[in-house]
Amino acid sequence: MTTPDATPVDVLLVEDDPGDELMTREAFEDNKIGNTLHVVRDGEEALDFLYRRGRHTGAPRPDLILLDLNLPKYDGRQVLEKIKSDPDLSHIPVVVLTTSAAEEDILRSYKLHANAYVTKPVDLDQFIAAVRQIDDFFVQVVRLPKTR
Repeated sequence: MTTPDATPVDVLLVEDDPGDELMTREAFEDNKIGNTLHVVRDGEEALDFLYRRGRHTGAPRPDLILLDLNLPKYDGRQVLEKIKSDPDLSHIPVVVLTTSAAEEDILRSYKLHANAYVTKPVDLDQFIAAVRQIDDFFVQVVRLPKTR
């Protein structure tokens, strides 16, 4: 899927679990989502991607970030706090996509200005449906700022 003006969007998936990455890729492929999915495996690499450091110097500015909370190096909460406190990044919508259903994680994520909090379904079909709904909402329904 693309934005209403037919522009594909860049999605940054911050995920350390190869199985969850695979399910997300399958969701994009199964739903014919034409957006570009970039994957980083930990919080430090996420920040390198966002700040275009190291091997990510040519990285595009993502239009949407799917962020796991439980990550090595910097956890998702630290990454979220950094994103939302930086004027150059704070406008990027961040969807926390995690296995945690803990109320404290939900509350803290919203206090750190997450745009949405989604608990990952364990069932593949439900997971694919959740990713499709995220894409439908953030790419088809709402208007995203130009980040290029």
